[in-house]
Amino acid sequence: MTEHEVKLWSALRPFAQGSDTVRIKARNIRELFARLEADYPGMAPFIAQGIAVSIDGTLYRDSWDTPLPAGAEVFLLPRIQGG
Repeated sequence: MTEHEVKLWSALRPFAQGSDTVRIKARNIRELFARLEADYPGMAPFIAQGIAVSIDGTLYRDSWDTPLPAGAEVFLLPRIQGG
């Protein structure tokens, strides 16, 4: 299982001791969210509301089985609601 550097948007940083990145071992987006909730419980409400994940510049909003390739650039972003 590969460890990934995950970049956080500003609202999540207080739950990671103010850091703008965290290191998480995960094979896919679903596992990433599960480990984030376990390691940083304050992020759980944001994950429940919906978080978008950018992997190497491609945005994923509902594809939780999407693999996280080794060396991928991973960003967590607030999910923008359509209207």
